[in-house]
Order: sequence, then structure tokens, then C-alpha cells
Amino acid sequence: MPFYRKQSNIDVVEAAYQRIKNIFSNGVPVYLSTSGGKDSIVLCQLVYDLIKRREIDPTQLTVIFIDEEGMYDCVIEIVKEWRKKFLLEGAKFKWYCLEVKHFNCLNKLATEESWICWDRYQEDKWVRRPPQFAIRSHPMLNARQENYQNFLVKTCRDGITLVGIRVAESVQRLKSIAIVMSKSESGLSRENRIGYPIYDWKDKDVWLFIKERQIKFPEVYLYMYQVGLRKSQLRVCNFFAIDTIGALIGLSEYYPDLMERVERREPNAYLVALYWDSEMFGRSTGRRKRAEGKTTEKDYRVELIKLFKDIPTNFPSKEAAMVAGRYKNFFLKADVFMKDKHYKRMYESLLAGDTKLRDLRSFYITVYGEKMKKEITK
Repeated sequence: MPFYRKQSNIDVVEAAYQRIKNIFSNGVPVYLSTSGGKDSIVLCQLVYDLIKRREIDPTQLTVIFIDEEGMYDCVIEIVKEWRKKFLLEGAKFKWYCLEVKHFNCLNKLATEESWICWDRYQEDKWVRRPPQFAIRSHPMLNARQENYQNFLVKTCRDGITLVGIRVAESVQRLKSIAIVMSKSESGLSRENRIGYPIYDWKDKDVWLFIKERQIKFPEVYLYMYQVGLRKSQLRVCNFFAIDTIGALIGLSEYYPDLMERVERREPNAYLVALYWDSEMFGRSTGRRKRAEGKTTEKDYRVELIKLFKDIPTNFPSKEAAMVAGRYKNFFLKADVFMKDKHYKRMYESLLAGDTKLRDLRSFYITVYGEKMKKEITK
């Protein structure tokens, strides 16, 4: 679908305030999902400002934090400060340390390409200890089988959830939120009752707001930036997802003790330092090209067909086989429109792992978008 951008006569900060007030005006419970990252901190500050101004009712609010165990200590400290702030204002704060299922891009050779947060059978290897006030179980959670996203849908279904997702972070988010905005200008998805108050903020808006308001943020952002990560790569959620695994490269430089704990919990963590600029992690950098030297270019279409011919053997885990099946379906439909660059990206995404299907959604937009553009210009 085409995207249309509209100019407003107010800035993004005021627009976010208005969206939050509109959501609270519905009179239903409001859940604020926070991760301790920069976008969540901004959203917390916006909601907190309105509470202090007495423009929204704090008794409607429940702040939810899913503690993913493998997290930076400085992020945890920031979340603890926000917990204290919201509790003092009369809001509720639920800190969950649950056995939720996460995908682990380091376990591609295992039969189960995942790991369990706060695994009861791995307690001696936990990255951290949970705080005393944490909620350790919940009747609505299918422990060890369910991810936290599905759990939150169930626990927050009686109200509206605020999340700090922004369209500037990826084309996939732009597409999904554009569909929501086409149906509602309030920043609220009527289908899944999720509000996106800062969906139109850019990176510079986030950091400028943090600077001007002098908001405390996790110091790990500074360390990441110092070791060479781009601003778009500064993410602080769990370590083992394909889009955050790169943070482990410099972890031993600025958090040596934490890296030791991470390696104790996930022995394969050392692979990132050895093979980061390689096909294993879907990288296409100059460093990878220099390391591989002049090699014969693969016929990636042929390589994809080989992978798809025997999915059970090439993708032994249940999750990887599911992803490969989705890729195969797309390949069969779009093969006639695809180019060499698309085959290569698809092949490398499959090898790196696309457990959240973000790359696949990007392929839909890119391949069909180029097809439509070509037809229009004929």
C-alpha cells in the first residue's frame, strides 16, 4: 500500500502528549510496556509529565516490565528508578521475571533454536538474580512454551497498551503502523488495542528530548557508540536475538564481568567475536569482503532451491523449519520478479536466522515495491 505523510502544526512532543491523553480519556485500564531502552524512557517521561500535571489519572495506569534476564545492569537500574517514580504517584508497576521462550540465533545447530529466561534448570548459570519484588509466575503464561508478546496480549486485553515503537526504526514498522494510522489518527490500533504515542519520532527527536529534559539513560548506549555501533543499532533488549547479538562484540571491553556471566549462560556467545563479519550473521560489510577475498560468486537462486528441496535436513529445529517454509512460499510466488540481489539477501537471511520474520516482511515490500514502480514507469 502507498504511504502518505502529513505535516502537522504541532511538534512531535505535543502530539505525543495529546495521543496519551486521548488514550487515557477512554476510561479503561492503561498498560505502559517498558524495556528500559531509550524509546521506553521517553514514553515513561511523557506519561509521567502528564501525571505530574494532573492531566491523566495514575490509578488507571499499570507499568509492565518483562525482565529478560540477559540484560545490562545499567538498564535494570534505570527501570528500578522508574518503578519508584510511578509507584510514588499511585500507579501500579509489575516487574515480571518469567520463564518465557526466546529465540537464540546462536543455537542454529541445536534441535531447539531457543532459550528460556529464568530457566529453573539453569539457575546456577543465570546472568543475574531477580529482584525480590519480581513476579515469578502467572496463571495466564504457558511457561517455557510461550513468548512474552503473546503473554502480554492476554494479560492486557482489558485495556489499552502503550508501546514506544517508532516507524523510523524499520520499513516493516512503517508499513504496519501506517495501516493502523490509516484507520485512526489517535495513535491507537483498534484491532489489538495498542497505542503508539511516539510512532512518528526520529532518532534525533528521541535523543534531543532526553538531552533537553536531562533524563537518565543507560550508560551502555555511550559504550556501544564508542565501539562503533551506529545510532540505529543501539538496542538494549536481550542479547541473543539476531538484531541485537552484535552488542556482544564490545561487551568484554566495557562490561567484562557481564560478558563472563553471558558466556556461562550461553557458551556459544564467543562465536560473535569470531564470526560477526561473516555469512553466519548475514553481514555484508567491507570487512567481510576483505576476509573472504576474491571468491567465486554463488548462484544464490540455485542455493535457495537446494535449501528448499530438503527443509527438514537443512533446518533441523522446529522454528528454523517454520521460517524456511514461509521463505519457500514467498520464493515460489515472487521468483519471477526477483533479482540476484534479492536471492542473495534471502539466502543470507535464512542462514543467519529470521525468527521474527522481519527480513521476510522487508522482502515483500522491496520485491513487490520494485515491481509496482517498474510497472508505473512503463
